Amino acid sequence: MKMTEVEIKSALKDLKEWEYHENAIHTTFEFNDFKDAFSVMTRIAFEAEAQNHHPDWSNVYNKLMITLTTHDAGGITTKDIQLAKTIDQIIEGDE
Repeated sequence: MKMTEVEIKSALKDLKEWEYHENAIHTTFEFNDFKDAFSVMTRIAFEAEAQNHHPDWSNVYNKLMITLTTHDAGGITTKDIQLAKTIDQIIEGDE
């Protein structure tokens, strides 16, 4: 079920570096090099598959840009918030 803007903004208080706009939540991470970025992407891919919820993302050298939205709900759902939390845990474990 699609979350309200109030619910989204409340959930984002617990998430580092995520922003809400254009009906999605977005973040960008910067790593030491391409290998580190790709390693994190691989770990995120396994978690996304386990959650059956997949990010829209792009990677340029050491930068990873991620957008989360639930397309079939037409906006942000708890699936997006949970995946964002998982991504943050992966990133924090990598620092």
